[in-house]
Amino acid sequence: MKEEINPFNDVIDHINKIEGNSANISKDGVKKLPKPLKYLGYFMTGFLSISILLMIILNLLH
Repeated sequence: MKEEINPFNDVIDHINKIEGNSANISKDGVKKLPKPLKYLGYFMTGFLSISILLMIILNLLH
């Protein structure tokens, strides 16, 4: 059985109810994704990070 996560305080609970956020957010959401989707996310994150780093380095060398 899932462990129920209680809201931090009444304001957070109210905002979650209005916005439609789930109070039971699992902390291992990435582990439940299919492997191809997980690897695609890792690739995109890595590509974005390397691209930003290269843009900064090349801009400094220009």
